Amino acid sequence: MVKVGPHWDVLRAPAEIGERVLDLLGDASGAVIADYGLMYWLIPAGHAQGWRRIREGIHALGAHGAEVTYVGVPPAHWRGGPRLHWRVPVGPDRYLTDVARLREALVRAVAAELAEEATAR
Repeated sequence: MVKVGPHWDVLRAPAEIGERVLDLLGDASGAVIADYGLMYWLIPAGHAQGWRRIREGIHALGAHGAEVTYVGVPPAHWRGGPRLHWRVPVGPDRYLTDVARLREALVRAVAAELAEEATAR
């Protein structure tokens, strides 16, 4: 477990949305941790505090005042799930995800999910 905030914040989303986001971001995605149906994007420290809500189940986590949050961080070689693993491995050229791009991809992924749900009705 690593404390969120000193080095990076995280954006947590359900895996169903997360997979769409990964498709939309492509190579622009930074490192992503996956753990039992959730995905965690590493984002620059301090950006979680100003995050606006997109929908239920998507949360930005960071160091806010007295709040302390921890995230499980797998060893670099753990790359398969469903337990804690790197969905997109961390590396020298892949670390933090640009917050504006991530937000845009999340909004598009949620819109696509809602459109599919409406069509299925």
